[in-house]
Amino acid sequence: MTTATPAPPVAKAEEKSKKTVQGKAFDRKLFARVFAFTGPYRGIFRWTVFLTIVLSIVGVVRPIMLGWLIDVAATDYTALFHLDANSNWNARSIAWIANVVQNLVGVGTMTLVWSITISVAVLLLVETVVQYFQSYWTSWLGQAVTFDLRQKLYSKILGFKLRYFDKTPIGTLVTRAISDIETIDDIFSQGLLSIMGDILKLVVVVVVMFVYNWKLALLSMVPIPLLLWSTNIFKNSIQKSFQDVRTQVSRLNAFVQEHIQGMAVVQLFGREKQEYNKFQAINREHRKAHVRSILAYSIFFPVVEILSAVSLAFLVWWGVKDVLEGVATLGDIFAYILFINMLYRPIRQLADRFNVLQMGMVGSERVFAVLDTDADLKDTGSRTTENLRGDIVFKNVWFAYGDLEPGEEPDWVLRDISFQAKAGEMIALVGATGSGKSTTINILSRAYEFQRGEVLLDGHDIRTYTLSDLRKSISVVLQDVFLFSDSIHNNITLGDPTISRDAVIAAAKTVGAHDFIMRLPDGYDMSVRERGSILSLGQRQLIAFIRAAVHQPRVLILDEATSSVDSMSEQLIQQATERITKDRTSIVIAHRLSTIQKADRIIVLGKGRILEQGNHQELLAYNGAYRKLYDLQFR
Repeated sequence: MTTATPAPPVAKAEEKSKKTVQGKAFDRKLFARVFAFTGPYRGIFRWTVFLTIVLSIVGVVRPIMLGWLIDVAATDYTALFHLDANSNWNARSIAWIANVVQNLVGVGTMTLVWSITISVAVLLLVETVVQYFQSYWTSWLGQAVTFDLRQKLYSKILGFKLRYFDKTPIGTLVTRAISDIETIDDIFSQGLLSIMGDILKLVVVVVVMFVYNWKLALLSMVPIPLLLWSTNIFKNSIQKSFQDVRTQVSRLNAFVQEHIQGMAVVQLFGREKQEYNKFQAINREHRKAHVRSILAYSIFFPVVEILSAVSLAFLVWWGVKDVLEGVATLGDIFAYILFINMLYRPIRQLADRFNVLQMGMVGSERVFAVLDTDADLKDTGSRTTENLRGDIVFKNVWFAYGDLEPGEEPDWVLRDISFQAKAGEMIALVGATGSGKSTTINILSRAYEFQRGEVLLDGHDIRTYTLSDLRKSISVVLQDVFLFSDSIHNNITLGDPTISRDAVIAAAKTVGAHDFIMRLPDGYDMSVRERGSILSLGQRQLIAFIRAAVHQPRVLILDEATSSVDSMSEQLIQQATERITKDRTSIVIAHRLSTIQKADRIIVLGKGRILEQGNHQELLAYNGAYRKLYDLQFR
């Protein structure tokens, strides 16, 4: 059955992020949501803001002191004490310093020079220490926020319905949980606080330059309008490139994730060349996106350097004239050379930081799009499964996959399904592929929610039970057993510390798998590698049986547990089935009818409906759909 698949919710979020974030680096609502995660770390945040302010102010003092140092070294010491009221701010400052130094340590030009030199060194040391703590705590804050956000995102993903994963590529979710959240760290380490520091430093530098010598300040800023215009062009260009890069990274992750998982299919059908060509096309687009961003940087930074050189040229041309006329000093010129560097460097960095900030906003919007996705399985039940008997009733159940649009007729997978399984009974579901067998058991464990009808457990709607209790009471053994890259013991207990090794061994002996496990290197502590690749299908299936048995469920579901194993493994699995289904309600899906002939009731499904039901002998005598299946297998 083929149906149109709607666009994944994450893909829709990407398109939305392009529209809403495009053209703006500051989104107040988005910022508020990101900074809500700094709540537990308010003290650290305030501390980093304070250090950022200190760093912006301290950095501007150094050029002034170096200018003083040059002027003191080039001036007759005694002349420093005969400056009149018309002297500029710089000269009066030097005179005041000379008086202070004379009162503290004595007289002499070299004494004053050494005093200023030591002060510059101390100031540089203070700036280095402040820079260290500011960088450390800013990065620490970013990592703390991303840690909490990633925890919340993963917790959200764990609660999604399986329907969400049917529509969303795994690689896309991996990108959200890893790459996109890392861009949020940049909001703190390279984004907002750095932008605040750069803007504050710009303001302080401009104010000091005008106080120091307003004529030289105006000359230094002649190219600034052109610089601001080119910065705006660069920002818009790099913004589009970065968004394209993030989109291509997401596509690349999704493609690689999917095709590595399906590598066996690719190789067995000889599709290596075709899939390589597809990867090459996606990788080429990824490279183009990066190259476009590199091109923008390659143009912008030389432009900034040229404008900075123009500013220095204006300063030298006018400054030398002022020095010769006695209006300015060599210290003024030297200080302004440093001021120009301090002026242009933040402006150059601001464009880059705004784009880093914007990429953090794009990443955060995508992450919050997942967090805001209404795909959670509603756990509104309050009933516990304590003393559960295991009576199961399906009443007129209808089910369809996919999200239905208003007025749309569902493509029903189950149609008016009704049956009962009494406590301790074994019920078997048989039928052709696509008849609705697996869907039925998925509904019972609430992997999917049915649209119509009732499903009762011990006479109560399954949605009235807490989800955790319901699933603890139901163990499922699937046809495709998933084993984690961990030890056999941990794959059986699923990391539950309350399940002892003795309990695992007892369950393994019940299933009949203890001997084969003990023959393996390291026994129960042997790592099965990724997806249990070093074990046979039958061995993996037996481990899944142990996993089901050790959790002692009241309801056991076996989904075609013997369909892919050899005859010897099938015999072991049949023995294990008889042992672990004893005294508990069991629902068995089977293609091999030999495995379910002892079932209390066999339900034959076809196209989502119950065709007939009864025990093995009754259905053979009925001479209907079950008889046809039986004859096909045993003819």
